[in-house]
Amino acid sequence: MSKKELGLGLLLIVIGGITAALNPLFLSGTNLLNMANLIGLFGVFSIGQGIIIITGGIDLSVGSMFALLGVILVDLLVNFELPWPLAVLVILAAGVALGLLHGLLVTRLRLQPFVVTLCGLLIYRGIARYYTQDGTMGFGYAAGDLDTLTWLASGRSFGVPNPFIILLVVAACMAVLLHRSVFGRYLYAVGRNEEAARHSGIRTNAVIAGAYLIGGGLAGLSTVLLVFYTSSVSPSSFGNFYELYAIAAAVLGGCSLRGGEGSILGIVLGTVLLQILQNLVNILGIPSSLNFAVMGSVILLGVIADQQLSRRKQVGALSRSPAPVASPAE
Repeated sequence: MSKKELGLGLLLIVIGGITAALNPLFLSGTNLLNMANLIGLFGVFSIGQGIIIITGGIDLSVGSMFALLGVILVDLLVNFELPWPLAVLVILAAGVALGLLHGLLVTRLRLQPFVVTLCGLLIYRGIARYYTQDGTMGFGYAAGDLDTLTWLASGRSFGVPNPFIILLVVAACMAVLLHRSVFGRYLYAVGRNEEAARHSGIRTNAVIAGAYLIGGGLAGLSTVLLVFYTSSVSPSSFGNFYELYAIAAAVLGGCSLRGGEGSILGIVLGTVLLQILQNLVNILGIPSSLNFAVMGSVILLGVIADQQLSRRKQVGALSRSPAPVASPAE
């Protein structure tokens, strides 16, 4: 565990203790299970966002992807009556395809990730709203035929919410990929210095496209979980600003927006901290309309802290470097 992760863990304990002191119901079983469920829901796609940020990129289209893939999922299950395993595979494949599209636009056309995914944010939600004529889609009477999928996406196993268990499985797999594989080392190398990585023989375009592909696949998985959490999809609001939650969780977890830094454990801890802060906001009676202000403040503080830590590292590196030896006078 790095110093950042250790510090984040201590911060979690402190804020959790303050929240529990303000309202003992924070530690109630119902509240903890509800938080675990939300941590699972938001943690999966936050990991995808974090992997993209490690490469020095960003994905602003996540929330709109949820809206588009969500209405397609409901349509496949209700109107086309597709077997749920096949429908889930279609959504996962569609998420991977969208992520790959982003990666190709960034690497092949050399477009900025901000521009590519901002356009995706607008295009995907626009298509979703047109697809449903701006109406809400739900399962209706078909919900009874989806008991297995409903349990997998929103039920509990051994008393623990399934989304939280899925998050643990995803986090374990992504931790092995990021911290124990050559591809993971390439992700960090590209994020620190893409040009140097390219000159060292790394296929940087493939690495960056792979990061967006993973992010898209995890967004597809999150779509299934979120749709069954809400039981309906309103394309104008479903997933709104969820990309901010993902970015905030990644930044809080130690991912630098400049790229080259971050860990899976840190992103998960950032997601937990974010949900505890949301819980604290509710306990303090702060209006829900200020939630986005809280998110913006969290991201700002995270970026400021990252900048300060980076400057301290640079100063420390300069102070440890040997002084230049003066050439002898002739």
